[in-house]
Amino acid sequence: MEHTLFCLLLLLSTHIYSGHSEDDDGQAKAVLTIHPKSSKIFKGESVTLRCNIQRGKVTDWEYTWHRDVGDSISRENEYEISEVKMSDSGGYRCLGKHIDNGTYSKWSDAVRLTVTDRPQAVLSVSPQWLNPGDSVSLSCGVKESSTGWRFFWYRTVPYTAGLLSLLDRSYSVEPLSGSGTSEDSYTLIPAGPSHTGGYVCRAGRGDPLYDTFYSEPRFLWSGDPQPSVSLKIRPNRTQHFTSKSLSLSCEEKRNSTGWRLKRYREKAVESGCVSNWGSIAGSTCTIRSTRKKDSGVYWCESGSGEYSNAVNITVDVGRLILESPANPMTEGDSVTLRCTNRYQETNPIPKVDFYKDGVFIRNETTGEMTIPVVSKSDEGFYKCKSNEGESPESWVTVRGVTPGPSTSVLVGVVVGLVVAGVLLAILLVLLCRYKNAKGSCCNRTFSPPQPQSTNLDPQQDQGSTQGQAPDAGYTHLQHDGAATAGSSDVMYAQIQLKMLDKKNKKIPADPKENPVYSEFKTSKTTETATPPEADSVYSQVKPGTAPGP
Repeated sequence: MEHTLFCLLLLLSTHIYSGHSEDDDGQAKAVLTIHPKSSKIFKGESVTLRCNIQRGKVTDWEYTWHRDVGDSISRENEYEISEVKMSDSGGYRCLGKHIDNGTYSKWSDAVRLTVTDRPQAVLSVSPQWLNPGDSVSLSCGVKESSTGWRFFWYRTVPYTAGLLSLLDRSYSVEPLSGSGTSEDSYTLIPAGPSHTGGYVCRAGRGDPLYDTFYSEPRFLWSGDPQPSVSLKIRPNRTQHFTSKSLSLSCEEKRNSTGWRLKRYREKAVESGCVSNWGSIAGSTCTIRSTRKKDSGVYWCESGSGEYSNAVNITVDVGRLILESPANPMTEGDSVTLRCTNRYQETNPIPKVDFYKDGVFIRNETTGEMTIPVVSKSDEGFYKCKSNEGESPESWVTVRGVTPGPSTSVLVGVVVGLVVAGVLLAILLVLLCRYKNAKGSCCNRTFSPPQPQSTNLDPQQDQGSTQGQAPDAGYTHLQHDGAATAGSSDVMYAQIQLKMLDKKNKKIPADPKENPVYSEFKTSKTTETATPPEADSVYSQVKPGTAPGP
C-alpha cells in the first residue's frame, strides 16, 4: 500500500514538473521562441531562436533544429542569426534528445520567421507653417511595427562628406537629442525664426542598436521676410493658372553667396531651376508654362544652411483663382483680395461671394474685397465663388506689431532725460540751500599739525631763543603759514574773517570790524618723546554781521 502511494506521488510530481512541455503520454515536448518578440523581423536585425525543454537542465539535452527548407542547422539550445537576411524567412522547429537515457522529446510547434526589408521612419510636423511663440510637435513612427523602438531626432544641414547624411545626399543631418527618446514625439518650445528648416527622424531597437532608414525630410516654414535674402514672385500672389508664366528669384539683402531656389512637392525636395522646371537667368527662374504639378512650397537656401521666406504656390486648372498676398500681413495694413477669371484677368468679376474658413463673409459687386485695417482675427483660409465657379483656398497670415529697435532706443532716451531732469532739480535745490546758509553761524575745530622730529641740537635750539621775553610768542600769521616762535609753548594768533557785501561784493572799509579771535595751544616734541602736557586746540570764532547796503 505504501509502495503504491509512493508511485502515485512520484507520477504526480513528474506531471507537475513537466508542465506544458510534456504531453499526457509522459513524453517531453520542446517549445520554440523567437527574440525579439515581434510580428516582423527586419533585414539586418539580430535574431535568436531558443529551444526550451523544461525537464532537467539545459545541458541534459542535445538539440536538433530543422527548417522547412533545409536540414539540421544547430546542436545547441539557441540558434542565433547575427544579421538576418530575406532568405532566412521560413518555418523553424526544434527537438531534444536526453544525453543519459537517449529518449527524445517531441518536436516543437513550427514558428514562422518573416523577414522584411529595412523600414523607413515616417515623420510629421505640426504645424508646418511657423507662428512665432507657438510650440511645434515632431512625430515619428515605423509603419510596419510599433513596439520596442527608440526615436532619434535630427535637423537637416547642407550636405557635407563625412557627416551623417540622407541616402540621396540632398542633406546631412545634425542630432537634436543625443540618446534618443522612448516617446514618439519631440517638441520645439517656443518655435522661432531659427527653427525654420528641415527635420528628419529615425527609430532604433535592440542591442546592438538596429536603425531604420532616415525619414523623408519635413520642413518647418516661415513666410516672414528674413534678413539675408528674400524670395520674390512675379506675379506676386499664391494662386496661379496653368499654362501661364511664373518667375521666382532670390534677392539678396546683404553680402551672401550660394543661394539656390528649392521647392518641396509630392513629398520630395527638388533643388535648382533645372530643365524640368523652367529656365534660369541670373538669379531668376522662369516657369514659362505652369502645370498643376508645379504646386508646392518654394524657398531660397544658402550653402551655409540659411533660409529665406517660403511661399506656398497653388497652380490650378479651374476658371477662378483668388489673388492674395504671398507674404504675411502686419496688423494695421490694408489688404485687397481679388477674384480673377482665367479668360478675363484684366476685368474683375462682378457679384462675387467671399468666404473665410468656409463661412460666407460678404458679396462684392466689384469682384474685390478690401480689409482697410487687418487684425489677427482676419487670419485664415479665404476663397471666392461666382457663377463662373469656385477658387482654391488661400491662407492669409497676419502678424502682430512688435516694437523695433528704434522704438526701444526712443524709450531709453526719454527715460534718460527724465532721470537727468530729476537729478538736476535736486542739485539746484541743494545749491540754493547752500547759498542761503553762507551767512549763518558755524563752529569749526582746527587740528594742529603733528609734531615732527628734527636733527637740530637741543642746545642750539634753546640758544636761538635767548634774549627774548617769555611772552614774545605773539606773531603775525603770514600767507604761507611761516612763523618764528619763541621759547614759550603757547602761540596766540589773531585771525580776521571778513564778510563780503552780498550786494556790492566789497570788503568793508574798517579792517577792524567784525574781528574773530582764535586761541591755539601747542606743545613741542622732544627727543625723549615725552607726551605734551596738553595737546588740545581751542578755537573761539566770533562771527560779525554783514555790512549793510
